[in-house]
Amino acid sequence: MPEQSSPPAEPTATEGRGRARQSAIYRDGVLGRQPSVPTDFTELERRARRASSAKAWAYVAGGAGEGQTMRNNRAAFDRWSIVPRMAHGEAVRDLSVDLLGTRLPTPLLLAPVGAGQLIDPDCDLHVARAAEATGVPYIFTNQGGTPMEQAAAAMPGGRHWMQLYWSTDEGLVDSLIGRAEASGAQALVVTLDTTLLGWRPQDLNLGSLPFAQGKGIGQYTSDPRFREIVAERIAAAKSSGAASDVKVTLGAIRSLLSMTREHPGSFWSNLRSPVPRASVETFLDIYSNPGLSWNHLETLRGRTRLPIVLKGILHPDDARRALELGVDAIVVSNHGGRQVDRSIASLDALVSVRDAIGPEPTVLFDSGIRTGADVFMALALGADACLLGRPYMYGLAVAGQQGVEDVISNIIAELDLTMALTGATHAGAIPGDLVVANPSR
Repeated sequence: MPEQSSPPAEPTATEGRGRARQSAIYRDGVLGRQPSVPTDFTELERRARRASSAKAWAYVAGGAGEGQTMRNNRAAFDRWSIVPRMAHGEAVRDLSVDLLGTRLPTPLLLAPVGAGQLIDPDCDLHVARAAEATGVPYIFTNQGGTPMEQAAAAMPGGRHWMQLYWSTDEGLVDSLIGRAEASGAQALVVTLDTTLLGWRPQDLNLGSLPFAQGKGIGQYTSDPRFREIVAERIAAAKSSGAASDVKVTLGAIRSLLSMTREHPGSFWSNLRSPVPRASVETFLDIYSNPGLSWNHLETLRGRTRLPIVLKGILHPDDARRALELGVDAIVVSNHGGRQVDRSIASLDALVSVRDAIGPEPTVLFDSGIRTGADVFMALALGADACLLGRPYMYGLAVAGQQGVEDVISNIIAELDLTMALTGATHAGAIPGDLVVANPSR
């Protein structure tokens, strides 16, 4: 087990979260203890890769095509610079923000990351508990291994939102929405940019699709409507007398064992049942709708009482259309560079979207956040809050739940210190003139 740091002391009004975090780490240093989770992203990524399997790393760290969109996301940050202001006389920062009618302690949320079971079998539970411990809302992934009800129970004092992938079965869409409401979700986040999986060579070169192994489909196998569809599929196959078309190989046997192990219920009962394999096949057929349209999205307001957030917006016209539908927020995101290679960087899209829709609508930012300074820059350029993805998964790979907590705490600490050193006093109103086009480029 990695050595845990001492519990951080509560920051004083003038100390702030950044200095409190520094002090805790330096106090441990006096005792000869170094952080078990690196405080810089480069070393965090290196350590996480070393701790992960090849398939896990390909899925979590990989991107679409040749990875140009992932590089664009980071290059976009390099095109801007922070201009600190001096002698501002401000010793206290307020990191809280108002978001969808709720006051959050920081402008950070945890993005939905699918198939986290590749990193840790209990990924969703570890992340949920870490989110509660740090006061950060967690957007449950639709592609998780743990049913949303169990993840919600793991963070009774925390806040969660629920991601929705729009299935080809409308009854399943309604069932997932209803379960999200019943679980206590505070918003519904509809992901628009994954109606099909993008071309992901890292996974393709390994022939690795976690869902085909039964990983990342726990929201489905726990859903009553999905189970109905699976039962109908099995009944139809029996009535037609269709024979299995799977060639028996060692790989096929391993896949069957994985499906059996991941499916709810007894392993031995599942092994004798057609349900685990039929569940995987059904999921692959219906999990997302390639024909998703604005007409589908127009029906949302009549299908849920939750605030509606549309994730995956990059074009100003799509942002305008979303707001015309009356959604509560949009997330500017290119899915972390995982869907379309050579896509516009999310930060560049944020600037154009905010310019197009004005200051009032709620805009969240996703894709490319690595540090607290990145969060600061995105807020200054128009985001109301930011979603954190890969970094917290890397923390999970390095040190489990504590690793997730440490990554979150480090990013918040750097955000606080960046605000302190630039004269920004409110995370919800960082002056835009503290960020300028990078004159060094």
